[in-house]
Amino acid sequence: MSAPTTVTKTNYRQEVVQSEIPVILDFWAPWCGPCRSIGPILDALAETYDGQVKVVKINVDQERELANHFKVQGIPALFAVRGTQVVDKMVGFGGRAPLEAMFKGQAALGKVVTDEVSV
Repeated sequence: MSAPTTVTKTNYRQEVVQSEIPVILDFWAPWCGPCRSIGPILDALAETYDGQVKVVKINVDQERELANHFKVQGIPALFAVRGTQVVDKMVGFGGRAPLEAMFKGQAALGKVVTDEVSV
């Protein structure tokens, strides 16, 4: 299992929109205490749901345009995304159980079906 991918405006489409599995966007910053607390739990859940749910990290200080696009006003902020659709959202850190529920729900939905036709 590899570490969560760092996503920027440059690789967002490839890593998120074109992903065949649901993606959890983790908006964070190095100075955010709750963000550091949530990190190991996200890593463990990403390993448990490897191949079913993908976790990517977006540093709000470095990727302000992405943070603004998702209207992030507090961190940690997690968005479950399938293609271009946000299907779940969580702001703050309320413990492991809500995170686990988010992963379980996304894994249960299965692979992402996109409108894009590959030629």
